[in-house]
Amino acid sequence: MKSLERRFNNITEKKPNQSSYLCFAEAIKRRGFSQQTIHRWFQKLVDKSDYAKGEKKGLLENLGNLSNPVRTTEIEGKTASQTII
Repeated sequence: MKSLERRFNNITEKKPNQSSYLCFAEAIKRRGFSQQTIHRWFQKLVDKSDYAKGEKKGLLENLGNLSNPVRTTEIEGKTASQTII
């Protein structure tokens, strides 16, 4: 997954004033990464001073949702898990 690291590095170069967490979030947004991949690269790329230790679990969950958003259908914005009658 060097592509994730490369995207992260490109974003940090373009936006040097942003925190590493925000750059990481932008790098994974809508890319469909697994929770395991997100966790592994989060450990390697995000500076520990960008988040509190107790927030890590919630941040990783949020990043998973950011990488894999809920799909919607074109009909009235219904989610794919809802039944259309």
